[in-house]
Amino acid sequence: MFDYISPVFRPPSEWKSLILQVTNGCSYNRCRFCDMYTSEPKRFKAFKEDKIEADLAAVAASGAPVGRVFLADGDAMSLPFARLEAILLLIKEYLPNVTRVSSYCLPRNLGNKSIEQLSRLRELGLSLLYVGCESGDDEVLERVAKGETFASSLAALEKIRAAGMKSSVMILTGLGGKALSRQHAINSARLMNAAQPDYLSTLVVTLPLGKARMDEGFDGNFELPSQPQLLEEMHLLLSHLELEQTIFRSDHASNYLVLKGILGRDKQTLLARVSEAMANPAGAGLRQEWQRGL
Repeated sequence: MFDYISPVFRPPSEWKSLILQVTNGCSYNRCRFCDMYTSEPKRFKAFKEDKIEADLAAVAASGAPVGRVFLADGDAMSLPFARLEAILLLIKEYLPNVTRVSSYCLPRNLGNKSIEQLSRLRELGLSLLYVGCESGDDEVLERVAKGETFASSLAALEKIRAAGMKSSVMILTGLGGKALSRQHAINSARLMNAAQPDYLSTLVVTLPLGKARMDEGFDGNFELPSQPQLLEEMHLLLSHLELEQTIFRSDHASNYLVLKGILGRDKQTLLARVSEAMANPAGAGLRQEWQRGL
C-alpha cells in the first residue's frame, strides 16, 4: 500500500502495527556500530505532511483495522514538536481507533522538547518511545561515536517518564568489545537502575558490513566477545540490575540465549538460566549462527 524507502526497520514488538514512514533514515547516522542507514537511498529526510496525509487516507479508505501505529524510520522524533503534533492529529482524524503510537527515539531528540510538549504528544496518542541507549558507559559511548553520555541518556529517560510516556530501552551486549565488556555491563546496569524504564531489551552488537568502522574507535582492533564471553557479560549486567518493575526481554534474533521476565521479580531465575548456559552451552538451547540475525 505504501511506497516505502527500504529497508524499513521496526522493533519486534511492532509487528502488528501500521508502519508509517514520516522520516527516512537517521539524522545523526554516525554511530560506528550501526549500518542500518548508511546506503544512499537511506539518506535522511523528513516527508512532507501532504504525503503522510495521503498515506493515512489510503489506509482509511482500505478499511483495514489499525490499532497501533509506529512512526518510522529510525529518527522520527528528530522532527520538531509542531510537525509531530500535526502528524498525530492526522492519525486521529483518519484512524480514530488507534490506541497507541510509538517511535524510535535518540536521547538527543528530546533536548529541544519540553515536558509540556511531550505531554501534549502523549495526549494525542504517542505513548511509547524506544530509546537506543546502547550503553551506560561514557568511554564505550565515546569510542562508538554514539554522541550521547550517561547523563544525556538519563535526562531523556527522565523526561519521558515525567511526560507520562513509557520507555523501552535497548542495550547492546558486546558493544564494549572484549576490552571494555565489564565496565559496559556495570555502567549500563547503573543507568537502568537510575532510569527504571518500563521495558528493557538487550541485543548483541552485529556488524554485517564488517568491523572497520568499529576498529577506528578501538585503537585499530575491535574484538567482539565470543559466545561464552557474551554470556558472562549478560550475567554481569543482570547481577547489577536493581529494577523494580521492568519487563525484560533478550529475545531479539541477534541473541544466543532467549531470556524473558520481569525485573526484579525474576532476577534470580534469569541469572540461573544464564549460569546454566555458561556451564553447559550444548544443552542450553542456544541459537546457532544461522538462526541469528540483525
